[in-house]
Amino acid sequence: MSPELLGFIGLLVLFLLLALGMWVGAAAAIVGIIGLIVVLGPEQAFMMIGAGPYGQITNYNMITIPMFVLMGMIIAETKLGSDLYGTAHKWIGHLRGGLAGATIAACGLMGAVTGGSVSSIAVMSKVAKPQMQKYDYDERLIAGSIASGSTASIMIPPSFVFVLYGLLTEQSIGQLFVAGILPGVLQVILYIGLVYVLCRLNPQMGPPSFKYSMRERLRSLRDVLPILLLFVLVIGGIYAGKFTPNEAGAVGSFGALIIVLIKRYITGKGIVKSIVEAGLLTGMILFLIAGIYLFQAFLTVSKVPFMIGEFVVGLDVPPFVIMFVMIIIYLFLGCILPEGAIVVLTIPILYPLIVQLGFDTIWFGVILVKLIGIGQITPPLGMNCFYLSGMSGISLKTIYSGIVPFLIADFVHLALLLAFPVISLLLINIGQPL
Repeated sequence: MSPELLGFIGLLVLFLLLALGMWVGAAAAIVGIIGLIVVLGPEQAFMMIGAGPYGQITNYNMITIPMFVLMGMIIAETKLGSDLYGTAHKWIGHLRGGLAGATIAACGLMGAVTGGSVSSIAVMSKVAKPQMQKYDYDERLIAGSIASGSTASIMIPPSFVFVLYGLLTEQSIGQLFVAGILPGVLQVILYIGLVYVLCRLNPQMGPPSFKYSMRERLRSLRDVLPILLLFVLVIGGIYAGKFTPNEAGAVGSFGALIIVLIKRYITGKGIVKSIVEAGLLTGMILFLIAGIYLFQAFLTVSKVPFMIGEFVVGLDVPPFVIMFVMIIIYLFLGCILPEGAIVVLTIPILYPLIVQLGFDTIWFGVILVKLIGIGQITPPLGMNCFYLSGMSGISLKTIYSGIVPFLIADFVHLALLLAFPVISLLLINIGQPL
C-alpha cells in the first residue's frame, strides 16, 4: 500500500475518531503513532515518536502559552469583566441598543486580556444579560450580542489562536498580534453599528437605558484604565520591539496580578486557583500540540500535504477560488470543533498550500481567526451558541435567530479583510520589524 493512500486512510480514521467523541489530542496521537509505524517501520518510527513531541513542547517559544493563559485566568477570576461592561454601559447605554453595544465593546476589551471567547460568554451571561433584561431588550438581541461579541475576543490580541498558528507555522507571533488589532476594532465597530441600525428600525428591540452624567462617565474610565494600560504595555512593547512575545506574556501575567492585587479583586486562594487552572489548561494544550506533531509527522512522511498542494496548484483556477473552498472548509469545521483544534488539525495540510499559492501568511492568519470566529456561532451547531445556552439558559432556537444579523455583519467584515489585506497588514508595514 502506498504512503499516500495510507495518509488518506489516516485522515479518514482521525475524523471517524473525532466523530465518535475522542479528544483531538489523543485521536491525533493514536493515528500518528500507528501511521508512522506502518510507513517507516517500528525502529525509525519509535525514534521519531520519542524525540519529536518532546522537542516540540520544550521549545522556548512554547513559554508564550502558559504566560498568556495565566494572564487570562487571573483576569477571569476577578470582576474586571464587570468593570469593563460597567464602563461601556455608562458611555453608550443611553443609546438605542446601547446595552447590547456595551456588551460587544466589553467583549472586545476582554479579548485584550483573556485571548479566548468562552470567558467573555461566561462574564457577559452573568453581567450584561440581567441588565438588558431589566430594560426589556429583545431576547434575540441579548443572545446575538453576547454570542457574536465573544468572537471578537479571539481576534483582538493577545489571541490564543494567533499563538497556536504562529507556533505551528513558525510565523512571528508579535506580527500576528499586531495584524489582529485593526480587524478586531473593525469587527466591534461593525457589530455596534448593526445593533444601532436594528434598534432604529425596531425601537422595541433595545430601548435606551439611563443616561449618566459626563462626570460619572469620566469617573468610570478609572475601571478600564488599568486594562488599557496592560494592553498597551504588552502589545505596544512587542510592536516597539522592546520585548519578545514570550517576554510580553510574562509582563502581562505579572501586570494582571499587580492590577487585581491593587484593586483587591483577588485573594490568595484565587491566585492559587488561577495558577492551577492555567497549569491544567497549559498541560492540555501541550498534549494537544504533541499529538498533532505526531499526526503532522505521519502526514509528512506519507506526502499527503505535498500531493494535495501539487494537485490544487495544478488546477486551472484563480487562487481566490481555492481560497473560497478553504473558507467553506473552515466554516464547517468551526461549527463542530473548538478553535484550537481547528488550527492544529488543518494547518499541517493547508498551510503548505497557502505558501505555494503565494498568499501572505500573516494575512492568512487573520483570515483564519475570522473564519473560526464565524464558525463558532454558525447554525446548525456553533460551539459558542451551546456555551451561551448552557451558561445563560437562553434556548438554542432564540440564539440561532439572534445571531443571523450578526452573521451578515461577519461576512461583510470577512469580505473587507479579503478584498483589502492592508487592513491586516497596515500596522505591521508602518511599524518596526517584530
